Amino acid sequence: MTPLERKHLQKLDELILNSSPEQLEKIQEIDHQTQLEGVSFYDVYVDSSSLVNPSIKKSAKESQ
Repeated sequence: MTPLERKHLQKLDELILNSSPEQLEKIQEIDHQTQLEGVSFYDVYVDSSSLVNPSIKKSAKESQ
């Protein structure tokens, strides 16, 4: 694990440990959905660009 990956994992740990019960429910639902899609919650957390629909990315590039 690289130092950057370790730092991201620590931030994710802190997010979870400092979350309210309501926030934890939302995190759990997101984790469940990402597992169903075959990706990890960590990957989505670290690479939030993966949350953007590819057609939206394409439209954004075209409008520049």
